[in-house]
Amino acid sequence: MKFPFKTIVNSEDETRLIAEKFAEKIKSGDIIALSGNLGTGKTFFVKSIAQCFDISNVTSPTFAIVNTYNGKLKINHFDFYRIKKIEELYDIGFEEYLFNNSSITIIEWAEMFEEILPENIFRIEILHLENSKREIRISKK
Repeated sequence: MKFPFKTIVNSEDETRLIAEKFAEKIKSGDIIALSGNLGTGKTFFVKSIAQCFDISNVTSPTFAIVNTYNGKLKINHFDFYRIKKIEELYDIGFEEYLFNNSSITIIEWAEMFEEILPENIFRIEILHLENSKREIRISKK
């Protein structure tokens, strides 16, 4: 997989394969910003990445804001959907997660607080096309 990467998938199985290929490219210290409308498969994509690191208990952190999973690699999984003010992120120590080289940080709805993110991160956009079709775009900036 080379970046930028773009493809259309027709099923969850195809999405899982893309997530698995992407997981081969990431390492501790990486930050992944996920964007896409409700129901496009952001959490499914995170689950598929996590499975590559022997993590199976992934749930959406919409209410918890962050879930941490331990496997071959540690993953901090954020969901910004319910965050109203950037101060809420500072209150939970978000910056400490960002600059932690011993884990991967994955953020759903990252576009809501783009200004807090560093520049050199992976960006994944999942677009709902029709039925179960999705367009997946991955870049590294």
